[in-house]
Amino acid sequence: MNTIKIFILMFLMTLLFIFVGDLLGGTGGMIYALVVAFLMNFFMYWFSSSLVLKMYGAKIVDESSAPELYNLIKEVAIQANLPMPKVAIIPQEAPNAFATGRNHKNSVVAVTEGIMRILSKEELKGVIAHEFAHIKNYDMLIGTIAATFAAAISILPRLFLFFGGGRDRDERNPLGPIFALVAMIVLPIVALLIRMAISRAGEYRADETGAKFIKKPEALASALAKLHQASQRIPLEGNEATAHMFIVNPFTAKSLLNLFSTHPPIEERIKKLRQLQV
Repeated sequence: MNTIKIFILMFLMTLLFIFVGDLLGGTGGMIYALVVAFLMNFFMYWFSSSLVLKMYGAKIVDESSAPELYNLIKEVAIQANLPMPKVAIIPQEAPNAFATGRNHKNSVVAVTEGIMRILSKEELKGVIAHEFAHIKNYDMLIGTIAATFAAAISILPRLFLFFGGGRDRDERNPLGPIFALVAMIVLPIVALLIRMAISRAGEYRADETGAKFIKKPEALASALAKLHQASQRIPLEGNEATAHMFIVNPFTAKSLLNLFSTHPPIEERIKKLRQLQV
């Protein structure tokens, strides 16, 4: 089902690109838009996983170097009926976790050192189950596509102004420069709203799916409460553009844009989990 959603998302985003490209620069604008979208999607599909791991200094570990964490993830992998992912540890005290990778066979579950200190074994298992739900639902790929298109949409007006629109003067929209200036303000907001909507829906779905994997929604609910409180005190050191990847917003304490958070309210997530019948 999510495979269909991925194709629909890519199709709709491509149509939006064509429309904006044509509006700004005619045929040439459409070509610029499609080339940018293709290149960014290619790069993000193949390299986003390694890029984000490197960004946070995450180290891949095995059973011998982190036996408790490795075996816990292996246990959840069996319950979720998914291949064993790579396991990574982020050397930061801010308690958090994320999953990345382009498919089930090429996935990574990463946790911070801090999360292993403040959560019980059952709570950590709930967090890991949540991340496996993202893997199961292909949320990482959907999020990557959404983030890539969002970034590309945001830079389209700048490309138009830099390259001067369509190659043929007769094809250029005389109002193109005005549209470009307006788009530089409006499109980043549209892109943010798209990412926010997709990410929020994915978090609710991953909470429910993860709780069903381990049949203990209260464990995940308790973990979310602890992680939310800790994120207020210990923000993660990193790029806010990656906020949607984490189980709780890691930049809450320093963000001025909480109204546009990529995560739904933690209270609502906990409430929904405690209403689950598993």
